[in-house]
Amino acid sequence: MSEVSVVEGGAEDGAPVPDSDENRRQVLYWRLLARLFDPEEQASLETASVAVVEDIGLPVALLDPATSVDSVVQRHPELAGEFDGLMTPEPDADGGRDRAAEVRRAALASKVLLNVFSTGSGTVTAEQLARWQSDAGWLERALGCRPGELRGGRAGAGGGVSPTGTGVGTPAPDLSRLIPEIGPELGSIEAGLVRRMHLREVLADPALASRLTPSMSLIEQLLRDKNNLSGVALANAKALIRRYVDEVTEVLRTQVEKATVGELDRSVPPKRVFRNLDLDRTIWKNLTNWDPAEERLYVDRLYYRHTSRKTTPQRLIVVVDQSGSMVDSMVNCTILASIFAGLPKVDVHLIAYDTQALDLTPWAHDPFETLLRTQLGGGTDGTVAMALAQPKIAEPRNTVVVWISDFYEWRTDELFESMAAIHRSGAKFIPVGSVTSSGRGSVNPWFREKFKDLGTPVISGHIKKLVHELKTFLT
Repeated sequence: MSEVSVVEGGAEDGAPVPDSDENRRQVLYWRLLARLFDPEEQASLETASVAVVEDIGLPVALLDPATSVDSVVQRHPELAGEFDGLMTPEPDADGGRDRAAEVRRAALASKVLLNVFSTGSGTVTAEQLARWQSDAGWLERALGCRPGELRGGRAGAGGGVSPTGTGVGTPAPDLSRLIPEIGPELGSIEAGLVRRMHLREVLADPALASRLTPSMSLIEQLLRDKNNLSGVALANAKALIRRYVDEVTEVLRTQVEKATVGELDRSVPPKRVFRNLDLDRTIWKNLTNWDPAEERLYVDRLYYRHTSRKTTPQRLIVVVDQSGSMVDSMVNCTILASIFAGLPKVDVHLIAYDTQALDLTPWAHDPFETLLRTQLGGGTDGTVAMALAQPKIAEPRNTVVVWISDFYEWRTDELFESMAAIHRSGAKFIPVGSVTSSGRGSVNPWFREKFKDLGTPVISGHIKKLVHELKTFLT
């Protein structure tokens, strides 16, 4: 407690305190740690922290765990911009440290961290979940991300920010390397809050259900529980799933459209419309017609840009493990399959499996209907999915098979041999360990080594990796 006494002593007698800003910063972080690991309030730390916050001109509400960041920002809108990129600031140009600014940043960071990582115990209400989701969004903004981006992929669903610093200009460790770990942790906390809700009762009340914000954790629980819902509760559950699917679809569609442009097909004459007019080329080709006396260019011929793209009919077969560990991948891949199903000359087939396989191809264009037909959980037997997938490979050279699983299988040798046969046939085989927006997943190390030796290493991580792989094959 030496830091506390030093801060208080300096405030009382007005004497200059060596490294007083550093002591103030430490007081705020000690108070944060005490609050996170011990529910009992530490009176001396609380008193000292109030003095620090008041002294630097910030509202005391920052220290109240029951007050959301939204509420603080509503009362003090000038603080909103300081949360953006708060934990990934740019260093000062001179490389120095602004200790006073670091104290201010510590107070703001403590608020976000305490609200997100101290979730208490007991039953969670819809209002509490919504408040936590909002606070988690502010933490994501502080890390230079978009609200929702780290927890399951509604990147762009909220207001966007860039990791351009706090506006305070204080140096800090670069936390970007921790983001892959923070995202899954946030998802785990959110899943725990959802499990602590009386979700069925909330869904049965339209007023309470309207307070829910769809997220991966909530969607997972809804998909697991959908067979136990009926009436108003089921209708509200479907509405939440639909909202989430639409939001993620919008983000992924943009990524796919950017990735699947194809090459220009110069064998097709350019369309002679004004928007395709190549003005620079037209001027260049007609320069011989320039009349110096009249200072006028006479145009004999107009030139147009080629816009037609080369596309080859391709078959995309997506096989997804729907066991309990692959929920995030199931949601993302059904959405991704539906987007590719909407592209010209791409024939999409979708198969889900656990110990049984389900051909979801008739609904591949509609991820909402697809997800309602999945049955999450159970064991894993990829051979049943392979029995459905192999007959669909009619022209190997024009076929890509994407297999999403953690590859913890019953019949490892049998399944791998059939996958290797697909690869040898000339089809493009892409094994994927996880297709999430931020999460981590484990992959059976035996399969990982086998695929590496085969020359088809397992893709794991962000869904953009899979989009990039498909781009190279489908364009």
